[in-house]
Amino acid sequence: MTTIETGRAAAVWPWISTVARLGLAAVFLIAGGLHVGDLAASGRAVNAYQLMSYDAARLVGAIQPFLEIAVGLLLLIGLATRLSAAIGALLLVVFIAGIVSAWARGLQIECGCFNKGGGLAAGKTAQYLPEILRDVGFLVLAGILLVKPRSRLSVDGLLMGEQ
Repeated sequence: MTTIETGRAAAVWPWISTVARLGLAAVFLIAGGLHVGDLAASGRAVNAYQLMSYDAARLVGAIQPFLEIAVGLLLLIGLATRLSAAIGALLLVVFIAGIVSAWARGLQIECGCFNKGGGLAAGKTAQYLPEILRDVGFLVLAGILLVKPRSRLSVDGLLMGEQ
């Protein structure tokens, strides 16, 4: 690579990271925002995966929307970007593992990512592969931020004197 090509790549990466950061922020803010108003439904969605006791699922369902919103807000403003992306990536891996587990065990549930979740309506069939692929796409965004956390329009950049 020439010096000019290296310089261009260095100039472009912060913008790619900005798009990844804002996209991932939107995902977590929307998902958390959809659930924070009905924590009981969030608990039922977690319980539908049948991976823990009902009481534990209710607790996880009550905490999860606030964690998603916190991660989304940190990513939105670009504060502690690498840490926020790491927490987001961990959540996404857990979500993907839960969906794979439900699929492998033959459960017929809504994932609950952007809806109330829980059991499917009569006559509907779970569509796990598109949900997994969507979450893998979000995981790629988090991966970009883990490798290249510096982005434009961020508090991190202001604190580091880069903007």
